[in-house]
Amino acid sequence: MSLGMLKAAPRGPSFRWLLLFAILMLLLLSLSFLQEPLTKSSRLYNIEKSPPQSQDRRTEGRGRISQREGVQEKSVLGPQTQAGSRRTGTSSPARRKTEQAEDMGSAPQKATAEPKGDSQTPYGRESWTEQMSTPRLGPTKPLKKAATTVSTRALGRRDKVAPTSGTRPTSRKKETRTAVSSKARAQTPKRAAPTKSQNSKTTHLQSPLDFEDKYSMDVGSLQTTCPESLKVKAAKSPWLRNLFLPNLTLFLDSEKLGPSQWEHLQHFNPPFGFLDLNRSMVQSLVSRIPPVSQQQLLLASLPPGSNHCVRCAVVGNGGILKGSGAGREIDSHDYVFRVNGAITKGFESDVGARTSFYGFTAFSLTNSLLSLGKRGFPHAPGDKDIRYLHFLENSRDYSWLQALLLDQPLREQKLHWFRHRPREAFPDSFSLDRYLILHPDLLRYMKNRFLRSKTLDGIHWRIYRPTTGAFLLLTALQLCDQVSAYGFITEGHARFSDHYYDKDWKKTVFYINHDFNLERQVWKRLHGEGIIQLFQRPLNPK
Repeated sequence: MSLGMLKAAPRGPSFRWLLLFAILMLLLLSLSFLQEPLTKSSRLYNIEKSPPQSQDRRTEGRGRISQREGVQEKSVLGPQTQAGSRRTGTSSPARRKTEQAEDMGSAPQKATAEPKGDSQTPYGRESWTEQMSTPRLGPTKPLKKAATTVSTRALGRRDKVAPTSGTRPTSRKKETRTAVSSKARAQTPKRAAPTKSQNSKTTHLQSPLDFEDKYSMDVGSLQTTCPESLKVKAAKSPWLRNLFLPNLTLFLDSEKLGPSQWEHLQHFNPPFGFLDLNRSMVQSLVSRIPPVSQQQLLLASLPPGSNHCVRCAVVGNGGILKGSGAGREIDSHDYVFRVNGAITKGFESDVGARTSFYGFTAFSLTNSLLSLGKRGFPHAPGDKDIRYLHFLENSRDYSWLQALLLDQPLREQKLHWFRHRPREAFPDSFSLDRYLILHPDLLRYMKNRFLRSKTLDGIHWRIYRPTTGAFLLLTALQLCDQVSAYGFITEGHARFSDHYYDKDWKKTVFYINHDFNLERQVWKRLHGEGIIQLFQRPLNPK
């Protein structure tokens, strides 16, 4: 048909439908020449035909899975698996949980199994039985089609599971059952090895609290001759006879940190140990601290054969002391302990004027200088023969101590308001011979046996510690025969301002890293046992 004939042909509705049909057929014909992509069924077919090794490789980076009584467990990823996980852009649940813990500052230094919850002890809050019952998973092995039984060894027992014959497993759990041998479980590293009785065939596991409740003792500790000593009363108390340890090592110095001490203390968070601290740095600092010739230094100051009772007053900064008129009574003691912002100028009638021991952390001292420097606290107390008690709270305290020993300005970012030499926080009469560092074992003993808060069972377990005032009061129990406590929290404390030196009334703030209610209960009980004399004021004054 020529072009002229097309032009001459009629263009009615039938012609237009015929033309549209021809165009549609041309489109379908052109699509038939394109390559058809693989469908889902073809990809599934390729997976089923692939060798078993490829399935194992697909499980890398996701955590190895075992099925024991229907529970899915994940092993801690090794270095190669973690590296592979980063390369593929995926992260395992174990890695994500560890990264979250590190962001919160609670990631353990070393881990052997995925923790089941927030840890109360350095090895996790679960008991040692639970830790040992979490096996270290080995490499996954593919399930064979012809197998009629699958054995899984966990904790020394073998369980047999008989799947339906002739059926193919449909879940990844069944395909990746893990066999855990007792030999692999025995090689799992533990931070504290279990103890085994030689006279028994059974193995007795050491609980976390037993391991944590192990302390350095002072073999040459002096014994008091005071008949009314609190140490004598504690030995007769049903509550305290198994709690109170009168011969603990109190101070850390160049002779009190050997390899065995470091090996034990490295498991506990500061201030209760050296977890996450640099060993060479800590040992270098401690080596510069002069040794304390006698841990019971107050008893050593008594003349030979003396039965004098060493009387101590421990003065807190509570508002209960304002208008108390207890100053003369406080100064009448043999020794006076003070803490933090211990202003005495202008408050002598209520809090006294003498200071024999001053307790602090780097944060509490620098913060007190910042807030109270213009109110009569330009530096730490500087009484003659005063001793300074430094509670090494965390890494910033070690930075403070290093700057103090080297006589350099402090560069700790967390103490940004103090850009001076730590030496300037003390009076001109400062002497390193009277600078005492409290032993981490002593602080852990106080936390474990007297102030073990329920906070340790929650999400804030890592930041909990007793208050600096509580550390000071319990330290005095180790040094003195008779202790009187002033300015500490008591019943009815809400009636008083936060501090005795407050210009205006301020409500007492309960910080989340302390347990003030527990401390109030312990002080009341110690008072009831006759161990301390707690200064209190009537609940209903006339």
